[in-house]
Amino acid sequence: MAVAQSTAIQGVDVSVYLVKDVDRAKRFWEETMGCKMTMDYGPYGGEFTFGDGTTFGLYKPEDQEWRRGGGVLFRVDDLKAAVQHYKTRGVKFDDDGKIEESPVCHMAFAEDSEGNYFILHQRKA
Repeated sequence: MAVAQSTAIQGVDVSVYLVKDVDRAKRFWEETMGCKMTMDYGPYGGEFTFGDGTTFGLYKPEDQEWRRGGGVLFRVDDLKAAVQHYKTRGVKFDDDGKIEESPVCHMAFAEDSEGNYFILHQRKA
């Protein structure tokens, strides 16, 4: 079944992780990871928009429990250098920052201040 262009999914506008402590999470992503917050939602979270237009957000809901998030892959140009850089800044990596390889990319698995998993990712081509 064909999907009309006007209703076809065009991409991902924002991916959001739930957080336990908004201020701590903001500090981690701004100070430790070096991301610039582009939308600040005060005690509820905020968003970081990257140069390619993709957006990553943090959110603390009032009416639900925190649940660990995962699955966001942050693109870097030099994965080996990025892992070393972020390790010196205190980022926790699985297996001491071991770089995993797939047929199309290299990945290093890490954890943020809230216990959410994320991946630093470098495409092969």
